[in-house]
Parts: sequence; C-alpha cells; structure tokens
Amino acid sequence: MKVGLLRAVGVATAVYGAAVAAVPDLLARPSGLVDEEGRTAWATRLSLRPLAWRDAVSGLALATAPEGPALRTAAYVRIAADFGDAVLLGATLPGRDRKLAAVAVSVGWGALSVVGLLAGGRREVSSPSAAGPRRG
Repeated sequence: MKVGLLRAVGVATAVYGAAVAAVPDLLARPSGLVDEEGRTAWATRLSLRPLAWRDAVSGLALATAPEGPALRTAAYVRIAADFGDAVLLGATLPGRDRKLAAVAVSVGWGALSVVGLLAGGRREVSSPSAAGPRRG
C-alpha cells in the first residue's frame, strides 16, 4: 500500500467535498447543472450537499485511518464512490463533453486510490539478515 498517496487523495477529497458543501456551484457549474443565467437552483444545491459531505467524510477517513484494515476499508469506500460517480454522472449529466469530463475525473480519482492500494509501500523486512548478525 502507498499510504502517502492514499492520504493525499483523502485530503484532496475532503477539502473539495467541504468546499462543495459550502458552495455547491463549484460542482454544479462545471457539471452543467445551472440555468441559462448560470444560476444553480435551490433543489440542485440541496441535492449536491449530501454528495459533498460524503466526499468530505470519506476523504477525511482516508486521510486519517490507521494503516491496515481501516485504511484499506476507507480506500474501498472512496473507490466505490468515485467509480459510482463515473457511472451515474456519465449517464445523467447534460451534454457529451460534460459526461466525458465527469467520467474522466471520477475514474482518475478512483484509479489513484486503486494504485495506492495495490502499489508496494513500506514493508517490514523479516529476513534474518535484516535483523542483524545472529548470535549464538
């Protein structure tokens, strides 16, 4: 596991999620979820906030979970959320370009977490030579 990469993904996700929860336009505008004047409807802002809090909390979990099963679980949650977003947003956003962009961003973030899980990282060396000379 590349703990540093997973932590970085977690921090970035948490910050972005908190920002979108506070200002839903940060997600609504690039996603095309605004009216002709560029305004985000109240219902759209309301609908985006739980998604943003999900990202903020799951990112915080990824950033702070202890190494081991807890960190792996936090990464799985982020991967599921990112790939789920790719499917949902790719199927429902208005306009082909927006759909493709949303899929690319979502898959990209999910892939970073996959790499963080699968890549080698810190490992305990248990060979006798690593422990120093044998006595006795």
